[in-house]
Amino acid sequence: MGRKSDAGDRILEAGAKLFGQRSYAAIGVAEISAEAGVPKGSFYYFYPSKLDLALAVVNRHWERQRAEWLRILTAPDSLPDRLRALFISTREVQRQAVDGTGRVVGCLFGNLALEVSAQDDPVRARLQEIFEEQIDIVEDAIRAAGEAGPGSVTAPREAAKAIVAQIEGMVLFAKLFNDPGQLDQLWQNSMRLLGLENGRSAA
Repeated sequence: MGRKSDAGDRILEAGAKLFGQRSYAAIGVAEISAEAGVPKGSFYYFYPSKLDLALAVVNRHWERQRAEWLRILTAPDSLPDRLRALFISTREVQRQAVDGTGRVVGCLFGNLALEVSAQDDPVRARLQEIFEEQIDIVEDAIRAAGEAGPGSVTAPREAAKAIVAQIEGMVLFAKLFNDPGQLDQLWQNSMRLLGLENGRSAA
């Protein structure tokens, strides 16, 4: 029995690498195949189109990121401490990118959203779903903190949306200025949004 081919996984990883570094529109199937070390024909065996690969890359990236967000935001720590840990994790991703490529790569979801926002396609729809899921996770953490004691936030959904927007916006700034330090203000800004300027919470 022959060894199972890993070509599909290599194409997926190549797509994730290239989409994370450059414009989606500027990357072709031939380049992805070359990066993966497979013939161009093999690409279409696994993915009918570049769009299908992009969706697979987005889903794989969210699967990993979602697990990390849930691990951090469901930990038995105070809400400020959980948010601080989330922001540190976000900043560390960008610092590692600088170490590996010499520049901040930004957020895969944010980068793609900027490119496809004017298009009505499955990638745009999937990104909308993912951002809503991110808001859900943060909202659940805010609500849980409020239920555990005083200091609850009056509009947890709006606060969660503002925090996710804050993360995306500051990651964009970090990419624009090629400076992960732009993310250092995330925690204090979010504490102000939650009315917890002193960084204290009951949960």
